[in-house]
Amino acid sequence: MPLYLYRHGETEENRLHILQGCMPGTLTQAGKEQIAASVSSLQSIPFDLILCSDIQRCKDTASIINDVLQLPIIFTPLLRERDWGSATGMIVDGVTKIRIPDDAETVAAMHQRARDFLSFVHTHYPDHTILAISHGLFCRCIQAVHRGVQIADIIPMKNTELRQL
Repeated sequence: MPLYLYRHGETEENRLHILQGCMPGTLTQAGKEQIAASVSSLQSIPFDLILCSDIQRCKDTASIINDVLQLPIIFTPLLRERDWGSATGMIVDGVTKIRIPDDAETVAAMHQRARDFLSFVHTHYPDHTILAISHGLFCRCIQAVHRGVQIADIIPMKNTELRQL
């Protein structure tokens, strides 16, 4: 079961360093171009299916990719980004530490959701090559669970980066 993780294209909110969480997000023109440029490398992999976060920025990314790949797409909340709760929409510059609010999804809950996603793939698509379109932090979480390490041990993914598990 080859599983490939793909981070959505750049959004306006990425540029502004906004914690998007479950916000829809708006792909930038550069983000759309990143996605289109990445499709040629995706075409060389014999994908059977796309599993995609049901958040709009990932749906928009999948649509651009699938204009070429023409694969079945299943949208799932299992691939959503971390829910930042009341911190959603805050600007974080990458240096400033914020206090994670009590209403944010916990790291333990994200790990469980990553385990649930990997189990779902293993149970339902054991012989398929899957392209999973998700979000930066949650892609790192999936990789961490798969490798048995902490999220901080996984190098952040750039927009439209592809990694194979």
